[in-house]
Amino acid sequence: MNPLLSRLQPYPFEKLRALTADIVPSPSHRPIGLGIGEPKHATPQFVRDTLAGALDGLAVYPPTAGSAALREACAAWVQRRYGVALDAATQVLPVNGTREALFALAQAVVDPTRVNSAAPPVVVCPNPFYQIYEGAALLGGAQVAFANSDPARNFAPDWSAIDDATWARTQLVYVCSPGNPTGAVAPLEEWKKLFELSDRHGFVIASDECYSEIFFGDAPPLGALEAAQRLGRSDWRNLVVLTSLSKRSNVPGMRSGFVAGDAAILKSFLLYRTYHGSAMSLAVQQASIAAWNDEAHVVANRELYRAKFAKVTPLLAPVLDVKLPDAGFYLWAGTPIDDVAWARGLLAQYNVTVLPGSLLAREAHGANPGARRVRLALVAGVDECVEAAERIGAYTKSL
Repeated sequence: MNPLLSRLQPYPFEKLRALTADIVPSPSHRPIGLGIGEPKHATPQFVRDTLAGALDGLAVYPPTAGSAALREACAAWVQRRYGVALDAATQVLPVNGTREALFALAQAVVDPTRVNSAAPPVVVCPNPFYQIYEGAALLGGAQVAFANSDPARNFAPDWSAIDDATWARTQLVYVCSPGNPTGAVAPLEEWKKLFELSDRHGFVIASDECYSEIFFGDAPPLGALEAAQRLGRSDWRNLVVLTSLSKRSNVPGMRSGFVAGDAAILKSFLLYRTYHGSAMSLAVQQASIAAWNDEAHVVANRELYRAKFAKVTPLLAPVLDVKLPDAGFYLWAGTPIDDVAWARGLLAQYNVTVLPGSLLAREAHGANPGARRVRLALVAGVDECVEAAERIGAYTKSL
């Protein structure tokens, strides 16, 4: 077996199951799950109809690069959303969801031969983080360096915590904006700093933007391509962004997204994916075109989340350290006691499942930045989320 597999940690949900295996929740409460970030809003009917009407495509091997029509739909969405013009033929690549692409990208980008065994390549991640980043780096033969979230900066990663010697070995940086689990959006100044570091050290930036369409203010979150264009970097050198229909259009099971940016990186990534066997079904491609071309359902979806957060956040604020995030569908809440102990007690007494923040982070720079915080995924309906918040309030007051 590949010895690098031994470096992987169990997924946070596996850790949570092990930590709560001995708990028998109170039968007086029906279960409510706020642990997994799986969208629960209805899939738009027009997407379902398009998928059903395109099933003849199942009889055809799809091209790994995706159809020209799908790439053009993705590029057109980027133009409408960010004001950025992309070459659909060379700067856009459809993928089977961002999870697959985030992992595969590291296998294509990281070059373990560039640095000797005493100083292996480095992949830099935010901390807390989406665990795919770490797994992708480790299986690519790299070490992982973490930029801890900074509570003083709305939980944005503190990239200045990475020293110059580590940056010199860095080949890939994962950015998540809006962030999972913190909801923080990277401002233009942060992108400027990262681009300057990339120019100096030659690393690739992979910007995970799958929560970009769930936001609460009037202005949508800044994207990496948009930031690069504002800073005069329209060649997108060493920059790729990844986005998905899963959260935007409530189709997580369709596994559809795209990668865009530096044409040279995408050319090599396409070669890798050709061998990886990751072509998107033509039926899914047709449904994806329909979804990328429509914004009305995205606006309606966003309003559902806004209604939930508007009701839930004030209920939780008196008992937890929590506030409305910049974007995304998570609340990153501070707990009055150890986060694992708090989550275990909540499950046992009130049958509400949440994800302890320490399971989403690693000990780095002398601290686990997820400690004494929990991630609450407000993915269920308004009434269920409100009920969960009321139970959380009652439980926390009883401590």
